[in-house]
Amino acid sequence: MTDLPMTIKDAAAALRAGSITSVQLTEAMIERANTLDPKLGVYIRRLDEAALTDAARADADFAAGIDLGPLQGIPLGVKDIIATDDAPTTAQSLVLDPRWGDQGDAPVVKRLRAAGAVITGKTSTMEFANGLPDPDKPFPVPHNPWNVDYWTGGSGSGTGAGIAAGLFYGGLGTDTGGSIRGPAAFCGISGIKPTFGLVPKNGCTFNGFSLDHIGPMARSAWDCAAMLQVMAGYDPGDACSANVAVPDYLVELAGSVGGLKLAVERDNHTRVDGVLPEVVHLFEAAGGLLASAGAGITEVTLPNWTVIKSAHTLTSNVEKYVYHKVDMPSRWQDYGRNTRFSSAQGVLVDGADYVQAQRVRSYGVKAVLALLEPYDALIVPANGKTAPKLEGLSFESQWGSNVRQTSFTGGWNFLGFPAIAIPMGFSDSGLPLSLQIIGKPFREAVVFRIADAFQRLTDWHLRVPPIAKLEGAYA
Repeated sequence: MTDLPMTIKDAAAALRAGSITSVQLTEAMIERANTLDPKLGVYIRRLDEAALTDAARADADFAAGIDLGPLQGIPLGVKDIIATDDAPTTAQSLVLDPRWGDQGDAPVVKRLRAAGAVITGKTSTMEFANGLPDPDKPFPVPHNPWNVDYWTGGSGSGTGAGIAAGLFYGGLGTDTGGSIRGPAAFCGISGIKPTFGLVPKNGCTFNGFSLDHIGPMARSAWDCAAMLQVMAGYDPGDACSANVAVPDYLVELAGSVGGLKLAVERDNHTRVDGVLPEVVHLFEAAGGLLASAGAGITEVTLPNWTVIKSAHTLTSNVEKYVYHKVDMPSRWQDYGRNTRFSSAQGVLVDGADYVQAQRVRSYGVKAVLALLEPYDALIVPANGKTAPKLEGLSFESQWGSNVRQTSFTGGWNFLGFPAIAIPMGFSDSGLPLSLQIIGKPFREAVVFRIADAFQRLTDWHLRVPPIAKLEGAYA
């Protein structure tokens, strides 16, 4: 079956119209996985039988007149650092105690199941959502559906590749410095890092306690909004969970940016060494399109942004090291080399440096809020480069050495602001490039409105990777 709906929105409509069943959707996803996953490394654990059982339950609910919302009967993937009741969680590491996963479903997974979603399996990642792929360890190396010689980005790698290739409609990612938005950008899909604390992160292995976010990845902004609607909200089991009201994200998608005031930032994004000319061109085109649709566009400069990004890196290294401090000395070889490289850097940072970084965070939140006060959102590129080649990829490689310079995501983890990455076109080499829209804390509704309006004017998010067409996954 190749003529399937492409988005959660369209699949939800088809399910309610009776033109397809959840079992048929799920069977088609399984068939696609059989064909494509050996080439892409999307899954670390598939749950075919359980998914078909859940799909049959969703169909029975539809037949009984029970409608749980737009996720009912929709196949979704779960990143393998998030606990699930029906599959082990490995964090793609030899180090994680297998008993860690015995806690059952994480709150976000419970909420998706309660909304009728069909969990198809656990998706591949980097070790503890950290670093780069390590082919020396016995776990899948994820490949980019747009060109299998290239990486997907990390660490929501399998989720990003699986959505792009049509193996499921959406999935869970986590984001400490760009692990949702990086794979979304490199794989040509949409993904949002919500405001820090909006989505509970208990039931997920830590990467950076004060930086981690769980968020949705899907083909469109509308799809991400539908998922976040279910995922968001207070949970007492997460010490960082924010007890705030969750608005109706979908009702806010007016299809227009008329009257909105948008800030654009070039000094720390398009005027940085190493940024591809195509990124600059497509970013300017995206801003021009939003302006032609009625948005006001004003250029701003983020205050001390290089310092804020450096403070994020320092904080991330320390918090990774703290999490692995007990296991790393005794299980050094069990860890992958990239995890060792990035986490061990934390030992070089003393307490005074960490405290200073948190002072920078406090300054940054206040300064950026003041800068953005007159505006509804900020737009910047998500990344200054395309996905890198897998061959020779390491922190010591040329790409690895300048990744922080041309990755434009981590600062927003540090400040905790919501940020979505959506496709804005392709490089000359045919790889996806991405626009990033940043909002004020807990203003996801505005971020979704802008992203959705952009996607109504473009079709970048609906493009299908060649491998999926060649293998018959799409008509």
